[in-house]
Parts: sequence; C-alpha cells; structure tokens
Amino acid sequence: MTVFQFSSPAWMVCPVILPLIAGLFCFLFSHRTFAIALAAALANLLVVCLLTGQLLVFGPMRCHMGGWQPPLGITLRTDGPALLMLLMTAVTGLAITLYAKGYFSYRISDPRRAGRHQRQQRYFWPLWMLLLAGLNGLFLSNDVFNVYVTLELIGISAASLAALSGKPASLLASFRYLLVSLLGSLTYLLGIVFLYRSNGVLDLDLLQNLAANGLGIRTALALMSVGLLLKTALFPLHFWLPPAHANALAPVSAILSALVVKGSFYMLFRFWFETFQSTITLPALNFMGFLGAVAVLWGAVQAIRQHRLKLMVAYSTVSQLGYLFIAFPLAGVDGGIPVWSIVIFMALAHACAKSAMFMAAGTVFLHLGHDRIKDLSGVRASLPITVFAYGIAGVSLMGLPPSGGFVGKWLLLTASLGSSQWWWALVVITGSLLASIYVFRVMSRLFVIPEGFPLKKSEPHFRLLEWPAMVLALISLFLGLAASWPLYILAHGTTTLAKVFAGGLP
Repeated sequence: MTVFQFSSPAWMVCPVILPLIAGLFCFLFSHRTFAIALAAALANLLVVCLLTGQLLVFGPMRCHMGGWQPPLGITLRTDGPALLMLLMTAVTGLAITLYAKGYFSYRISDPRRAGRHQRQQRYFWPLWMLLLAGLNGLFLSNDVFNVYVTLELIGISAASLAALSGKPASLLASFRYLLVSLLGSLTYLLGIVFLYRSNGVLDLDLLQNLAANGLGIRTALALMSVGLLLKTALFPLHFWLPPAHANALAPVSAILSALVVKGSFYMLFRFWFETFQSTITLPALNFMGFLGAVAVLWGAVQAIRQHRLKLMVAYSTVSQLGYLFIAFPLAGVDGGIPVWSIVIFMALAHACAKSAMFMAAGTVFLHLGHDRIKDLSGVRASLPITVFAYGIAGVSLMGLPPSGGFVGKWLLLTASLGSSQWWWALVVITGSLLASIYVFRVMSRLFVIPEGFPLKKSEPHFRLLEWPAMVLALISLFLGLAASWPLYILAHGTTTLAKVFAGGLP
C-alpha cells in the first residue's frame, strides 16, 4: 500500500498512535505491561528514525489528516527542531522504560510492600504510554488547538504519575501540579479564543502569514505564553516543580524533568520565534532573558542548600531551564548564532543528563533506603556504575567539554559576547560555577569509602537500574563530539538532501 511507502507523510501518525494503542493494551493485559511498553518504545524509536530519514531526503513534510486541508483539517508536520525533539523523547523514553522495569521489579521483590508496588506498576505503564503519545503529538502538531489537546494529555497523565507514590507529600505535590497545569491550560485556551477571534484560523502556517501587531494578537500571545510558562516552571512560576519531582517515584521524576517541561518550552519558543515573530519586541525578549538569568542563579543556590539528593536534582532543573530562556534576547540579534542550535543542544543535553541523575538518585535511594546527602559515603563500593553515571551527568550540567552541555553553553557565550551583551555570559559562567558546587558536593560523598565501611552488595535487579542511567549519561557526555549531526538536521530541516548535494546551499 502506498501509505506505507518511505516517502509517505502518513508515518507521522505512528508516534502518536503506537503509544496510545500500547497504553490501551497495558490496561487490558496487565500481566504483559512491560513487554507492551517496551515494544511501543522500540517501535517509536524506529519510526522517529524513519521520519528523520524522510526529513533529510525530502525536507520538511506535512500530513493532512483525512485529506482535509487547513483551516478545516488537522495537520501534522516534521522539520529539524521537531525531529530532534522527537529523537530526544524516543531515546530518553526507551531508557526510562528499561529503568522503570528494574525499579518496579526490585520494589515488588520486597514481600512486605509487594501489593502496593504492584498497583503502582499497573498504573504506571498505561499512564507513561499516554504521556509519550502526548509528547509526540505536541512536537508534531501544526495547530494551536491541537497543541492545547496534547498539553492536556501530558498534564493529566504527568500529574497522575506524580501521585503514584501514594505518600501524603507526593499527593499534595501532584495536586498542586495538577492545579497549576489546569490554570496554565485555561490561560492558554483563553489565548486561543483571542487568536481565533482576531484571525479566524488556528493553523500555525496560516497564522504565521496573518500575524500582525494587533491588540488581539498581542493579547493572545501574552495569555498563551503565561500558560506555557506555568507548565515550563520558569522562575517565579516554578513553585510546583521541586516538590512534584522530588516526591515522585524515580522513573516519574526522570520523565517530568527530562521530557514534560521540554514540551511546553518547545511550543513557547516556536511561537515566539516562528509563528508570531513579527509581534515580538526587544523588551519582551530581554524580560524573558532576565527571568531565565534569575532562574539560573536562584535555582543553583537552592540546589546547593538542599540536604536530599532528589530535591537537589529537582532544584537543579529549575536552574538549568533558565539557560534556555537566556537564548531569547540573544536570538533577537542579527547575525548571531542560530538560536535553534543553542536551544536544541541545551534541551538534548539536559534531557539525557537529568534523566541519568534522577535514575542514579532513585537507585541510591533503593540501595540505602534514604537519599540524605551527608550519609551517601561508601555508595561507590556497591554501586560504581550508578556513581559514575551521576558524575558523568554532572559534567554535562556543569558545561565541561566534550559534553552537549558544554556545546550549548559555549554557543550561549559566543552569542552573548558577539552581540556585546556580556552580562548574559556572566550569568552563564556564574551558573556553571554554582552547578559545580552542588555536583561536587554530592560527588565528594559518593566517591569516598570510609575505612571499615560495611559493604552492601547490590541486588541483581540493579543491573537494569544502573545501565540505562549510564547510557544516557554517556550520550550527554559525547553529544558535544557528535554536534555536527544535530546541526546537520537543523540546517537541512528546511531543504532537501538533493539540494545539498547539488550545491543549493551557500
């Protein structure tokens, strides 16, 4: 059938449909949940690789669902930034799926709480598949209302996942997260109302051609931006993030920190620098950069002050998200570094490193029964892979070469100094120094084995707990060495491979 040909845009539907079907099957066949989820994660990665091949050969593509053209129909699209975000989600999602299997297997092996952990696992897999479908749909959506639908799907499933622990602290944190998510969705939906009233269309391509500096457009963009900022947890709207991430189960913390906040940020960035670019003013860009700078410094200081490992990693997320917003004022400078390069490298490096960190923190908690930083000495003797995974991920967060974090921060420094906005470079350097403090504060405990320390052997389940974190940490480390690949996809996301070979690019 022609629909399954390599050149067919119908493949775009698969990253959304496959996880949805897998989530349904996880509900129906509870005894095969991991096998179903793993098959869906592998199939998702394969399809995303196929879509990447399509992009390189044919350039950006559109898929009009049911043959209906916009503004009546639903349109999906693939381009360089969307494909890289899909790849990030697919790779990180596969590692999280494997880690979650080891995590729940270990917890269920304890007969005292096996029933509770089995219930957690039963609900985790369908909710995780639902969230994966929402993320893929968000990155592929080419309509602001479809973006709203996927944001709701992500928010509801993420809040439910955050509550799986069942502890009072996690229930309170997840309820707060749910309320903030609903408030953000309501604000975003109100912006859609203004947008539709002003233009009569919701397709992003049509809006880009129609967007003007009218009051309705500015009001809509402001409301939609506030809603997305609430979901992204940019300072000072971050109050829900640390308790939600720190009190969730370890696989859930990795999902929330690495993937969920990236979705809303991606759409915010796409709106500001593509669909409504003509509406954005320089003061607005500087304001976003200011909030990002405060987030970098304040989040790092709070991370240094924490006494629990997971809470420290959660505040680190607040800080690392700030770097993404420092790119806003730098993107408004003509002749500077391509802003998509900065943002994509920061997002890719953060997703891999932060997933690895939360996985390592969860494994340490399972091993010791706590995550108090002051009592982590001796862990390296039993969990060397986990400790090294944490350290390698820390290298990326600090921005040391050859990591992807280094490339992202180097691009930020180059853009800020090249545009004579040296104050952003100062924030980046200060934030990196503060990151080294909270990373080495933990490493100084993890790598020390006190004399006479009683060794505690790791369980067999820990192999599946340790290696996904190590692989993601290594990806974040060597992402800088493979920088040409993401740059290639970004640079050629608006052309075809045939034009490149023909010399069509300067």
